[in-house]
Amino acid sequence: MEQGSSTAGLGFPEGAWIKADRAGGNGGPAPNEYRLEADVLVIGGGIAGCFAAIKASEQGARVILVDKGYAGKSGQTPYARNFMAFNPAWGHNLDDWMAYINKTSEYVNNRYWTEITIRESYARYLDLVAWGVRFQTGEDGQPIRHPVPPGITDALRFDETSGGDYAQILRKQVLRSGVRVLDRIMIAELLKQDGAVVGAVGFPLDRYDLYVFIAKATILCVGACGFKPAAYPPIVQLTCDGEAMAYRAGAEILGKEFVDTHSTRMDTPVGIPNMLGRGRNVPEHLKVLMGPGRGKPETNAEGNPIPDRPAGASLYTYTYLEREFEAHAGRAPIYTPTPEGKKEVVGGACLGMSLRKADGLWPADTHCASSLPGLYAAGDALGNMQNGAVYALAGSAIAGGAVTGTIAGVAAARQALRMGKLAVGEREIARAKQAVHAPASRSGGFSPRWVTQLLQNTMMPYFVSYIKRADRLQAALSLVMFMQQHLVPRLFARDAHELRLAHETRNMVLSAEMRLRSALFRTESRGNHYREDYPRRDDPNWLAWVKIREEQGEMRLIKVPIPTEWWPDLSIPYEQRYPFRFPGE
Repeated sequence: MEQGSSTAGLGFPEGAWIKADRAGGNGGPAPNEYRLEADVLVIGGGIAGCFAAIKASEQGARVILVDKGYAGKSGQTPYARNFMAFNPAWGHNLDDWMAYINKTSEYVNNRYWTEITIRESYARYLDLVAWGVRFQTGEDGQPIRHPVPPGITDALRFDETSGGDYAQILRKQVLRSGVRVLDRIMIAELLKQDGAVVGAVGFPLDRYDLYVFIAKATILCVGACGFKPAAYPPIVQLTCDGEAMAYRAGAEILGKEFVDTHSTRMDTPVGIPNMLGRGRNVPEHLKVLMGPGRGKPETNAEGNPIPDRPAGASLYTYTYLEREFEAHAGRAPIYTPTPEGKKEVVGGACLGMSLRKADGLWPADTHCASSLPGLYAAGDALGNMQNGAVYALAGSAIAGGAVTGTIAGVAAARQALRMGKLAVGEREIARAKQAVHAPASRSGGFSPRWVTQLLQNTMMPYFVSYIKRADRLQAALSLVMFMQQHLVPRLFARDAHELRLAHETRNMVLSAEMRLRSALFRTESRGNHYREDYPRRDDPNWLAWVKIREEQGEMRLIKVPIPTEWWPDLSIPYEQRYPFRFPGE
Protein backbone atom coordinates (compact mmCIF):
# COMPACT_ATOMS: atom_id res chain seq x y z
CA MET A 1 0.00 0.00 0.00
CA GLU A 2 1.40 3.41 -0.98
CA GLN A 3 0.44 5.20 2.19
CA GLY A 4 -2.07 5.20 4.97
CA SER A 5 -3.01 6.48 8.35
CA SER A 6 -1.71 3.51 10.32
CA THR A 7 1.12 3.81 12.83
CA ALA A 8 3.31 1.10 11.33
CA GLY A 9 6.99 1.96 11.20
CA LEU A 10 6.68 4.80 13.72
CA GLY A 11 7.26 2.94 16.97
CA PHE A 12 3.68 1.68 17.24
CA PRO A 13 2.32 -1.68 16.06
CA GLU A 14 -0.07 -1.65 13.10
CA GLY A 15 -3.45 -0.37 14.24
CA ALA A 16 -2.25 0.75 17.68
CA TRP A 17 -4.66 3.15 19.29
CA ILE A 18 -5.76 4.58 22.58
CA LYS A 19 -9.47 4.66 23.36
CA ALA A 20 -10.60 8.17 24.26
CA ASP A 21 -13.91 9.36 25.63
CA ARG A 22 -15.68 12.06 23.69
CA ALA A 23 -17.86 14.38 25.67
CA GLY A 24 -20.58 16.04 23.72
CA GLY A 25 -24.18 16.46 22.86
CA ASN A 26 -24.07 14.89 19.41
CA GLY A 27 -23.71 11.29 20.45
CA GLY A 28 -21.76 8.84 18.29
CA PRO A 29 -19.01 6.36 19.14
CA ALA A 30 -15.97 7.27 21.17
CA PRO A 31 -13.05 8.03 18.84
CA ASN A 32 -9.84 6.11 18.47
CA GLU A 33 -6.74 8.04 19.40
CA TYR A 34 -3.49 7.48 17.53
CA ARG A 35 -0.17 8.73 18.90
CA LEU A 36 2.67 9.00 16.44
CA GLU A 37 6.23 10.15 17.03
CA ALA A 38 8.71 11.63 14.59
CA ASP A 39 11.80 13.77 14.53
CA VAL A 40 10.19 16.16 12.03
CA LEU A 41 6.49 16.71 11.37
CA VAL A 42 5.70 18.39 8.04
CA ILE A 43 2.18 19.81 7.71
CA GLY A 44 1.16 20.31 4.08
CA GLY A 45 2.01 18.33 0.95
CA GLY A 46 2.64 20.92 -1.76
CA ILE A 47 6.03 21.62 -3.28
CA ALA A 48 7.35 23.23 -0.06
CA GLY A 49 6.14 20.35 2.11
CA CYS A 50 7.52 17.72 -0.26
CA PHE A 51 10.93 19.39 -0.43
CA ALA A 52 10.97 19.86 3.35
CA ALA A 53 10.10 16.21 3.98
CA ILE A 54 12.59 14.85 1.45
CA LYS A 55 15.47 17.05 2.60
CA ALA A 56 14.78 16.33 6.29
CA SER A 57 14.73 12.60 5.59
CA GLU A 58 18.01 12.87 3.69
CA GLN A 59 19.54 14.27 6.89
CA GLY A 60 18.62 11.03 8.67
CA ALA A 61 15.50 12.28 10.46
CA ARG A 62 12.30 10.27 10.87
CA VAL A 63 9.68 12.33 9.05
CA ILE A 64 5.88 12.34 8.92
CA LEU A 65 4.06 14.42 6.30
CA VAL A 66 0.39 15.17 6.94
CA ASP A 67 -1.96 16.77 4.43
CA LYS A 68 -5.55 17.92 4.83
CA GLY A 69 -6.23 16.78 1.28
CA TYR A 70 -4.11 14.39 -0.75
CA ALA A 71 -0.41 15.24 -0.83
CA GLY A 72 0.48 16.00 -4.42
CA LYS A 73 -3.01 17.11 -5.43
CA SER A 74 -4.10 19.70 -2.89
CA GLY A 75 -3.17 23.34 -2.40
CA GLN A 76 -1.76 25.60 -5.09
CA THR A 77 1.12 23.40 -6.26
CA PRO A 78 -0.78 21.27 -8.83
CA TYR A 79 -1.93 24.43 -10.63
CA ALA A 80 1.51 25.96 -11.04
CA ARG A 81 2.85 26.36 -14.53
CA ASN A 82 6.17 28.19 -14.27
CA PHE A 83 9.37 27.55 -12.35
CA MET A 84 11.91 30.32 -11.98
CA ALA A 85 15.46 29.07 -12.59
CA PHE A 86 18.50 31.34 -12.42
CA ASN A 87 21.62 30.08 -14.16
CA PRO A 88 24.57 32.35 -15.05
CA ALA A 89 25.54 29.82 -17.76
CA TRP A 90 22.33 30.84 -19.52
CA GLY A 91 23.42 34.47 -19.49
CA HIS A 92 21.44 35.44 -16.41
CA ASN A 93 22.70 38.41 -14.42
CA LEU A 94 21.92 38.54 -10.70
CA ASP A 95 22.10 42.32 -10.49
CA ASP A 96 19.60 42.68 -13.34
CA TRP A 97 17.19 40.21 -11.76
CA MET A 98 17.43 41.87 -8.36
CA ALA A 99 17.02 45.38 -9.78
CA TYR A 100 13.89 44.33 -11.65
CA ILE A 101 12.28 42.63 -8.64
CA ASN A 102 13.28 45.41 -6.24
CA LYS A 103 11.62 48.05 -8.39
CA THR A 104 8.58 45.99 -9.34
CA SER A 105 8.03 45.13 -5.68
CA GLU A 106 8.04 48.86 -4.92
CA TYR A 107 11.07 48.38 -2.69
CA VAL A 108 9.44 46.41 0.12
CA ASN A 109 10.72 42.96 -0.80
CA ASN A 110 13.08 41.30 1.65
CA ARG A 111 16.20 41.30 -0.47
CA TYR A 112 17.85 38.52 1.49
CA TRP A 113 15.03 36.11 0.65
CA THR A 114 14.72 37.43 -2.90
CA GLU A 115 18.38 36.76 -3.57
CA ILE A 116 18.61 33.37 -1.87
CA THR A 117 15.55 32.19 -3.81
CA ILE A 118 17.10 33.33 -7.09
CA ARG A 119 20.52 31.85 -6.31
CA GLU A 120 19.23 28.44 -5.19
CA SER A 121 16.45 28.05 -7.76
CA TYR A 122 18.61 26.23 -10.30
CA ALA A 123 19.74 23.63 -7.76
CA ARG A 124 16.10 22.94 -6.93
CA TYR A 125 15.35 22.64 -10.66
CA LEU A 126 18.09 19.98 -10.87
CA ASP A 127 16.47 18.16 -7.92
CA LEU A 128 13.16 18.08 -9.75
CA VAL A 129 14.78 16.75 -12.92
CA ALA A 130 16.62 14.06 -10.94
CA TRP A 131 13.33 12.95 -9.38
CA GLY A 132 11.64 12.58 -12.76
CA VAL A 133 9.88 15.92 -13.25
CA ARG A 134 10.03 17.01 -16.89
CA PHE A 135 10.10 20.50 -18.33
CA GLN A 136 9.29 21.73 -21.78
CA THR A 137 12.37 21.31 -23.96
CA GLY A 138 13.42 22.38 -27.44
CA GLU A 139 14.77 20.28 -30.28
CA ASP A 140 18.21 20.46 -28.69
CA GLY A 141 16.87 18.82 -25.52
CA GLN A 142 17.51 21.92 -23.46
CA PRO A 143 14.71 23.49 -21.39
CA ILE A 144 12.76 26.20 -23.15
CA ARG A 145 13.29 29.48 -21.33
CA HIS A 146 10.27 31.77 -21.39
CA PRO A 147 11.27 35.43 -20.92
CA VAL A 148 9.17 37.13 -18.25
CA PRO A 149 9.68 40.00 -18.81
CA PRO A 150 11.65 39.90 -22.08
CA GLY A 151 15.33 40.62 -21.73
CA ILE A 152 15.54 40.35 -17.96
CA THR A 153 14.36 37.07 -16.43
CA ASP A 154 13.41 33.58 -17.58
CA ALA A 155 10.98 30.94 -16.37
CA LEU A 156 10.75 27.26 -17.24
CA ARG A 157 7.46 25.43 -17.74
CA PHE A 158 6.47 21.99 -16.57
CA ASP A 159 5.90 19.46 -19.33
CA GLU A 160 3.21 17.18 -18.04
CA THR A 161 2.51 15.50 -21.36
CA SER A 162 5.69 13.47 -20.84
CA GLY A 163 5.96 12.73 -17.17
CA GLY A 164 2.54 12.84 -15.58
CA ASP A 165 1.50 15.46 -13.07
CA TYR A 166 4.67 16.88 -11.57
CA ALA A 167 3.14 17.20 -8.11
CA GLN A 168 2.42 13.47 -8.12
CA ILE A 169 6.05 12.82 -9.04
CA LEU A 170 6.98 14.84 -5.96
CA ARG A 171 4.74 12.61 -3.86
CA LYS A 172 6.45 9.50 -5.20
CA GLN A 173 9.85 10.94 -4.30
CA VAL A 174 8.62 11.70 -0.78
CA LEU A 175 7.61 8.06 -0.36
CA ARG A 176 10.86 6.81 -1.89
CA SER A 177 12.78 8.87 0.65
CA GLY A 178 11.16 6.96 3.52
CA VAL A 179 8.76 9.65 4.67
CA ARG A 180 5.45 8.48 6.13
CA VAL A 181 2.53 10.23 4.37
CA LEU A 182 -0.90 10.60 5.95
CA ASP A 183 -3.65 12.09 3.80
CA ARG A 184 -7.01 13.63 4.65
CA ILE A 185 -6.06 14.58 8.20
CA MET A 186 -6.64 18.16 9.31
CA ILE A 187 -4.17 19.52 11.84
CA ALA A 188 -6.11 21.87 14.09
CA GLU A 189 -3.92 22.65 17.10
CA LEU A 190 -0.22 22.89 17.85
CA LEU A 191 1.26 21.31 20.97
CA LYS A 192 3.57 23.42 23.16
CA GLN A 193 5.84 22.56 26.05
CA ASP A 194 8.25 24.86 27.86
CA GLY A 195 7.60 27.55 25.26
CA ALA A 196 8.43 25.34 22.28
CA VAL A 197 6.26 23.61 19.69
CA VAL A 198 6.44 19.85 20.18
CA GLY A 199 3.93 18.56 17.66
CA ALA A 200 0.28 18.91 16.77
CA VAL A 201 -3.17 17.34 17.07
CA GLY A 202 -5.53 16.65 14.20
CA PHE A 203 -8.41 14.52 13.01
CA PRO A 204 -9.38 12.65 9.83
CA LEU A 205 -11.99 14.24 7.62
CA ASP A 206 -14.48 11.39 7.81
CA ARG A 207 -14.60 10.44 11.50
CA TYR A 208 -14.03 11.76 15.01
CA ASP A 209 -10.72 9.96 15.62
CA LEU A 210 -7.74 11.92 16.93
CA TYR A 211 -4.14 11.94 15.79
CA VAL A 212 -1.55 13.18 18.27
CA PHE A 213 1.80 13.87 16.64
CA ILE A 214 4.82 14.23 18.92
CA ALA A 215 7.69 15.87 17.03
CA LYS A 216 10.97 17.51 17.91
CA ALA A 217 10.51 19.98 15.06
CA THR A 218 7.40 20.99 13.10
CA ILE A 219 7.33 22.64 9.67
CA LEU A 220 4.20 24.43 8.46
CA CYS A 221 3.91 24.15 4.66
CA VAL A 222 0.18 24.80 4.45
CA GLY A 223 0.25 27.45 1.73
CA ALA A 224 -1.15 30.94 1.83
CA CYS A 225 -4.60 31.96 2.95
CA GLY A 226 -7.99 32.33 1.31
CA PHE A 227 -11.62 32.57 2.29
CA LYS A 228 -12.74 29.49 0.38
CA PRO A 229 -11.92 30.78 -3.13
CA ALA A 230 -14.16 28.97 -5.58
CA ALA A 231 -12.80 30.24 -8.87
CA TYR A 232 -9.53 30.54 -10.76
CA PRO A 233 -7.39 28.95 -9.54
CA PRO A 234 -9.76 26.29 -8.19
CA ILE A 235 -8.26 26.05 -4.72
CA VAL A 236 -10.47 25.45 -1.70
CA GLN A 237 -8.10 24.00 0.91
CA LEU A 238 -6.29 27.22 1.85
CA THR A 239 -8.25 28.44 4.84
CA CYS A 240 -5.56 30.12 6.93
CA ASP A 241 -5.02 27.05 9.14
CA GLY A 242 -1.27 27.34 9.58
CA GLU A 243 -0.97 31.01 10.46
CA ALA A 244 -4.05 30.80 12.73
CA MET A 245 -2.63 27.86 14.69
CA ALA A 246 0.74 29.54 14.92
CA TYR A 247 -0.74 32.88 16.03
CA ARG A 248 -2.78 31.22 18.77
CA ALA A 249 0.38 29.43 19.92
CA GLY A 250 2.25 32.74 20.14
CA ALA A 251 4.09 33.04 16.81
CA GLU A 252 4.50 36.32 14.96
CA ILE A 253 2.72 36.75 11.63
CA LEU A 254 3.57 38.95 8.66
CA GLY A 255 1.12 41.77 8.01
CA LYS A 256 -1.54 40.91 5.45
CA GLU A 257 -2.25 44.15 3.63
CA PHE A 258 -1.04 42.95 0.22
CA VAL A 259 -3.60 40.89 -1.68
CA ASP A 260 -3.92 38.29 -4.42
CA THR A 261 -5.74 39.57 -7.51
CA HIS A 262 -6.32 36.50 -9.67
CA SER A 263 -9.16 36.86 -12.13
CA THR A 264 -11.54 34.48 -13.84
CA ARG A 265 -13.87 34.55 -16.80
CA MET A 266 -17.59 34.56 -16.20
CA ASP A 267 -18.06 31.68 -18.64
CA THR A 268 -15.27 29.58 -17.06
CA PRO A 269 -15.64 30.22 -13.33
CA VAL A 270 -13.92 27.05 -12.17
CA GLY A 271 -10.55 27.98 -13.58
CA ILE A 272 -10.31 26.10 -16.87
CA PRO A 273 -7.78 28.67 -18.22
CA ASN A 274 -5.33 27.59 -15.53
CA MET A 275 -5.01 24.22 -17.27
CA LEU A 276 -3.16 25.90 -20.11
CA GLY A 277 0.04 24.26 -21.22
CA ARG A 278 -0.51 21.23 -18.99
CA GLY A 279 -1.10 18.66 -21.74
CA ARG A 280 -4.80 18.41 -20.97
CA ASN A 281 -7.68 18.34 -23.42
CA VAL A 282 -8.56 22.02 -23.24
CA PRO A 283 -10.92 23.44 -25.86
CA GLU A 284 -9.25 25.90 -28.19
CA HIS A 285 -11.55 28.75 -27.24
CA LEU A 286 -10.28 28.50 -23.64
CA LYS A 287 -6.63 28.80 -24.57
CA VAL A 288 -6.53 32.46 -23.76
CA LEU A 289 -4.82 33.50 -20.56
CA MET A 290 -6.29 36.78 -19.42
CA GLY A 291 -4.83 39.56 -17.36
CA PRO A 292 -3.04 42.88 -17.51
CA GLY A 293 0.52 42.59 -18.75
CA ARG A 294 -0.11 39.35 -20.64
CA GLY A 295 -0.27 40.86 -24.12
CA LYS A 296 -4.02 40.63 -24.68
CA PRO A 297 -5.63 43.97 -23.84
CA GLU A 298 -8.82 43.97 -21.86
CA THR A 299 -11.44 46.65 -22.34
CA ASN A 300 -13.92 48.35 -20.06
CA ALA A 301 -17.65 48.80 -20.67
CA GLU A 302 -16.92 51.89 -22.76
CA GLY A 303 -14.65 49.91 -25.09
CA ASN A 304 -11.43 51.53 -23.90
CA PRO A 305 -8.39 49.37 -23.13
CA ILE A 306 -7.12 48.81 -19.59
CA PRO A 307 -4.73 49.46 -18.03
CA ASP A 308 -3.93 52.89 -19.47
CA ARG A 309 -0.15 52.57 -19.60
CA PRO A 310 2.23 55.37 -20.52
CA ALA A 311 3.36 55.23 -24.16
CA GLY A 312 6.15 52.71 -24.61
CA ALA A 313 6.04 51.53 -21.02
CA SER A 314 6.17 47.79 -20.39
CA LEU A 315 7.46 47.42 -16.84
CA TYR A 316 6.61 48.79 -13.41
CA THR A 317 3.35 50.29 -14.68
CA TYR A 318 0.55 48.20 -13.20
CA THR A 319 -0.37 46.60 -9.89
CA TYR A 320 -3.04 44.06 -11.01
CA LEU A 321 -5.80 46.23 -9.52
CA GLU A 322 -6.79 47.70 -12.88
CA ARG A 323 -10.14 45.90 -13.03
CA GLU A 324 -11.05 47.17 -9.59
CA PHE A 325 -10.09 50.73 -10.51
CA GLU A 326 -12.30 50.52 -13.58
CA ALA A 327 -15.21 49.08 -11.60
CA HIS A 328 -14.87 51.77 -8.94
CA ALA A 329 -15.01 54.42 -11.67
CA GLY A 330 -18.27 52.93 -12.96
CA ARG A 331 -16.77 51.44 -16.10
CA ALA A 332 -17.50 47.75 -15.44
CA PRO A 333 -18.01 45.12 -16.74
CA ILE A 334 -14.55 44.26 -18.02
CA TYR A 335 -14.04 42.21 -21.17
CA THR A 336 -11.20 40.12 -22.53
CA PRO A 337 -10.81 39.22 -26.23
CA THR A 338 -11.17 35.60 -27.35
CA PRO A 339 -11.43 33.96 -30.80
CA GLU A 340 -15.18 33.85 -30.23
CA GLY A 341 -15.51 37.47 -29.28
CA LYS A 342 -15.11 39.36 -26.05
CA LYS A 343 -15.87 37.58 -22.76
CA GLU A 344 -16.64 39.13 -19.40
CA VAL A 345 -13.91 38.82 -16.78
CA VAL A 346 -13.96 39.54 -13.05
CA GLY A 347 -11.22 40.16 -10.55
CA GLY A 348 -10.97 39.07 -6.95
CA ALA A 349 -11.47 35.39 -7.76
CA CYS A 350 -9.16 34.35 -4.92
CA LEU A 351 -10.79 36.39 -2.19
CA GLY A 352 -8.70 36.62 0.94
CA MET A 353 -5.46 35.26 -0.44
CA SER A 354 -2.32 37.26 0.09
CA LEU A 355 0.27 37.97 -2.52
CA ARG A 356 2.72 35.07 -2.77
CA LYS A 357 5.08 35.10 0.21
CA ALA A 358 3.35 38.19 1.67
CA ASP A 359 1.37 36.05 4.09
CA GLY A 360 2.26 33.58 6.80
CA LEU A 361 4.73 33.27 9.64
CA TRP A 362 7.31 35.95 10.29
CA PRO A 363 10.79 34.45 9.71
CA ALA A 364 12.88 34.81 12.85
CA ASP A 365 16.12 33.86 11.10
CA THR A 366 17.48 32.81 7.72
CA HIS A 367 16.71 29.13 8.34
CA CYS A 368 12.91 29.43 8.07
CA ALA A 369 12.43 29.29 11.84
CA SER A 370 9.46 31.11 13.34
CA SER A 371 9.54 33.15 16.53
CA LEU A 372 8.47 29.98 18.40
CA PRO A 373 11.21 27.42 19.11
CA GLY A 374 10.57 24.15 17.33
CA LEU A 375 8.32 25.69 14.65
CA TYR A 376 9.42 26.35 11.08
CA ALA A 377 7.58 27.42 7.94
CA ALA A 378 8.21 27.15 4.22
CA GLY A 379 6.57 28.06 0.94
CA ASP A 380 3.66 30.45 1.11
CA ALA A 381 3.30 29.69 4.82
CA LEU A 382 6.53 31.62 5.36
CA GLY A 383 5.96 35.37 5.16
CA ASN A 384 9.40 36.26 3.83
CA MET A 385 8.31 39.07 1.45
CA GLN A 386 10.30 37.51 -1.36
CA ASN A 387 8.18 39.39 -3.92
CA GLY A 388 7.29 42.55 -2.03
CA ALA A 389 4.13 44.49 -2.85
CA VAL A 390 3.45 42.96 -6.29
CA TYR A 391 3.97 39.43 -7.62
CA ALA A 392 7.16 40.36 -9.39
CA LEU A 393 8.32 37.31 -11.32
CA ALA A 394 6.50 34.35 -12.89
CA GLY A 395 7.61 31.06 -11.36
CA SER A 396 9.13 32.64 -8.28
CA ALA A 397 6.36 31.38 -5.99
CA ILE A 398 6.87 27.71 -6.82
CA ALA A 399 10.66 28.12 -6.88
CA GLY A 400 10.46 29.87 -3.52
CA GLY A 401 8.52 26.91 -2.15
CA ALA A 402 11.24 24.51 -3.25
CA VAL A 403 14.04 26.72 -1.88
CA THR A 404 12.48 27.44 1.51
CA GLY A 405 11.25 23.84 1.82
CA THR A 406 14.85 22.71 1.43
CA ILE A 407 16.16 25.24 3.95
CA ALA A 408 13.46 24.42 6.51
CA GLY A 409 13.80 20.66 6.08
CA VAL A 410 17.53 20.68 6.64
CA ALA A 411 17.36 23.09 9.60
CA ALA A 412 14.49 21.26 11.31
CA ALA A 413 16.17 17.88 10.89
CA ARG A 414 19.45 19.11 12.32
CA GLN A 415 17.65 20.59 15.31
CA ALA A 416 15.68 17.40 15.90
CA LEU A 417 18.72 15.12 15.64
CA ARG A 418 20.50 17.12 18.33
CA MET A 419 17.68 16.52 20.80
CA GLY A 420 17.14 13.57 23.07
CA LYS A 421 13.87 11.71 23.56
CA LEU A 422 10.87 14.01 23.78
CA ALA A 423 8.07 13.44 26.27
CA VAL A 424 5.01 15.69 26.11
CA GLY A 425 2.87 16.23 29.20
CA GLU A 426 -0.64 14.77 29.23
CA ARG A 427 -2.14 18.09 30.35
CA GLU A 428 -1.05 19.81 27.13
CA ILE A 429 -2.28 16.93 25.01
CA ALA A 430 -5.64 17.02 26.81
CA ARG A 431 -5.91 20.78 26.21
CA ALA A 432 -5.27 20.39 22.50
CA LYS A 433 -7.68 17.47 22.18
CA GLN A 434 -10.43 19.45 23.89
CA ALA A 435 -9.84 22.38 21.54
CA VAL A 436 -9.99 20.11 18.50
CA HIS A 437 -13.28 18.44 19.43
CA ALA A 438 -14.95 21.46 21.07
CA PRO A 439 -17.36 22.20 18.17
CA ALA A 440 -18.52 18.57 18.19
CA SER A 441 -19.23 18.73 21.92
CA ARG A 442 -21.90 21.40 21.52
CA SER A 443 -25.54 20.55 20.99
CA GLY A 444 -26.24 23.79 19.15
CA GLY A 445 -24.89 27.15 18.19
CA PHE A 446 -23.93 28.57 14.81
CA SER A 447 -23.33 26.58 11.62
CA PRO A 448 -19.84 27.05 10.17
CA ARG A 449 -21.37 27.28 6.70
CA TRP A 450 -23.53 30.21 7.78
CA VAL A 451 -20.67 32.04 9.50
CA THR A 452 -18.43 31.49 6.47
CA GLN A 453 -21.10 32.99 4.23
CA LEU A 454 -21.32 36.03 6.52
CA LEU A 455 -17.55 36.40 6.38
CA GLN A 456 -17.44 36.17 2.60
CA ASN A 457 -20.27 38.68 2.25
CA THR A 458 -18.37 41.06 4.54
CA MET A 459 -14.96 40.73 2.89
CA MET A 460 -15.90 40.14 -0.74
CA PRO A 461 -16.94 43.62 -1.93
CA TYR A 462 -14.17 45.15 -4.01
CA PHE A 463 -14.47 48.35 -1.94
CA VAL A 464 -13.35 46.45 1.19
CA SER A 465 -10.60 44.08 0.07
CA TYR A 466 -9.15 45.95 -2.93
CA ILE A 467 -10.20 49.62 -3.03
CA LYS A 468 -9.75 50.40 0.65
CA ARG A 469 -10.67 53.34 2.86
CA ALA A 470 -10.60 53.69 6.62
CA ASP A 471 -14.33 54.00 7.22
CA ARG A 472 -15.17 50.96 5.11
CA LEU A 473 -12.36 48.91 6.61
CA GLN A 474 -13.46 49.83 10.12
CA ALA A 475 -17.07 48.91 9.36
CA ALA A 476 -15.99 45.52 8.06
CA LEU A 477 -13.71 45.04 11.06
CA SER A 478 -16.61 45.70 13.44
CA LEU A 479 -18.59 42.90 11.81
CA VAL A 480 -15.60 40.54 11.79
CA MET A 481 -14.96 41.21 15.48
CA PHE A 482 -18.58 40.37 16.26
CA MET A 483 -18.06 37.07 14.47
CA GLN A 484 -14.78 36.55 16.32
CA GLN A 485 -16.21 37.24 19.76
CA HIS A 486 -19.78 35.98 19.55
CA LEU A 487 -20.21 33.50 16.68
CA VAL A 488 -16.89 31.63 16.52
CA PRO A 489 -16.95 30.49 20.19
CA ARG A 490 -20.35 28.93 19.51
CA LEU A 491 -19.61 27.11 16.26
CA PHE A 492 -20.94 23.57 16.38
CA ALA A 493 -20.47 20.45 14.27
CA ARG A 494 -22.91 17.61 13.70
CA ASP A 495 -20.40 15.32 11.99
CA ALA A 496 -16.72 15.09 11.11
CA HIS A 497 -17.20 17.10 7.94
CA GLU A 498 -18.70 20.01 9.86
CA LEU A 499 -15.91 19.69 12.43
CA ARG A 500 -13.45 20.51 9.65
CA LEU A 501 -15.61 23.39 8.49
CA ALA A 502 -15.84 24.76 12.03
CA HIS A 503 -12.06 24.89 12.39
CA GLU A 504 -11.63 26.39 8.94
CA THR A 505 -14.25 29.06 9.67
CA ARG A 506 -12.54 29.92 12.96
CA ASN A 507 -9.23 30.30 11.15
CA MET A 508 -10.65 32.39 8.30
CA VAL A 509 -12.32 34.83 10.69
CA LEU A 510 -9.01 35.32 12.52
CA SER A 511 -7.26 35.89 9.20
CA ALA A 512 -9.88 38.44 8.18
CA GLU A 513 -9.19 40.40 11.36
CA MET A 514 -5.46 40.35 10.55
CA ARG A 515 -6.12 41.49 6.99
CA LEU A 516 -8.38 44.38 7.95
CA ARG A 517 -6.12 45.59 10.76
CA SER A 518 -3.09 45.42 8.47
CA ALA A 519 -4.89 47.40 5.77
CA LEU A 520 -5.86 50.06 8.31
CA PHE A 521 -2.34 50.14 9.77
CA ARG A 522 -0.51 50.85 6.49
CA THR A 523 -1.59 54.43 5.84
CA GLU A 524 -0.32 54.67 2.27
CA SER A 525 -0.80 53.00 -1.12
CA ARG A 526 1.89 50.67 -2.43
CA GLY A 527 1.86 47.84 -4.94
CA ASN A 528 -1.54 46.20 -4.78
CA HIS A 529 -2.38 47.71 -1.40
CA TYR A 530 -4.47 50.74 -2.36
CA ARG A 531 -5.91 53.18 0.17
CA GLU A 532 -8.37 55.60 -1.42
CA ASP A 533 -7.75 57.97 1.49
CA TYR A 534 -3.93 57.66 1.18
CA PRO A 535 -3.39 57.33 -2.61
CA ARG A 536 0.38 57.82 -2.57
CA ARG A 537 3.52 55.96 -1.48
CA ASP A 538 4.93 57.41 1.71
CA ASP A 539 8.73 57.18 1.55
CA PRO A 540 10.60 56.65 3.79
CA ASN A 541 7.90 56.36 6.46
CA TRP A 542 6.39 53.21 4.94
CA LEU A 543 9.52 51.57 3.61
CA ALA A 544 8.59 49.03 6.23
CA TRP A 545 6.90 45.72 6.89
CA VAL A 546 4.07 44.98 9.29
CA LYS A 547 4.34 42.30 11.96
CA ILE A 548 1.41 40.91 13.97
CA ARG A 549 1.47 39.21 17.35
CA GLU A 550 -0.83 38.61 20.28
CA GLU A 551 -0.21 40.52 23.48
CA GLN A 552 -2.46 39.99 26.51
CA GLY A 553 -5.30 38.74 24.36
CA GLU A 554 -5.13 41.65 21.90
CA MET A 555 -3.81 41.74 18.34
CA ARG A 556 -0.86 44.11 18.13
CA LEU A 557 0.61 45.42 14.86
CA ILE A 558 4.22 46.57 14.70
CA LYS A 559 6.01 48.52 11.98
CA VAL A 560 9.41 47.00 11.12
CA PRO A 561 11.60 49.40 9.09
CA ILE A 562 13.36 47.99 6.04
CA PRO A 563 17.17 48.33 6.18
CA THR A 564 18.14 51.71 4.82
CA GLU A 565 20.59 50.13 2.38
CA TRP A 566 17.55 48.59 0.66
CA TRP A 567 15.76 51.90 0.22
CA PRO A 568 15.41 53.40 -3.25
CA ASP A 569 17.44 56.51 -3.97
CA LEU A 570 15.16 59.14 -2.42
CA SER A 571 16.88 61.87 -4.43
CA ILE A 572 15.25 60.42 -7.56
CA PRO A 573 11.91 62.15 -8.16
CA TYR A 574 8.84 60.28 -6.98
CA GLU A 575 7.48 59.96 -10.53
CA GLN A 576 10.62 58.13 -11.62
CA ARG A 577 10.72 55.85 -8.59
CA TYR A 578 7.06 54.92 -9.12
CA PRO A 579 5.99 55.25 -12.79
CA PHE A 580 2.52 53.89 -11.99
CA ARG A 581 0.03 56.51 -10.78
CA PHE A 582 -2.73 55.52 -8.39
CA PRO A 583 -6.19 57.05 -8.85
CA GLY A 584 -6.35 60.19 -6.74
CA GLU A 585 -2.63 61.01 -6.91
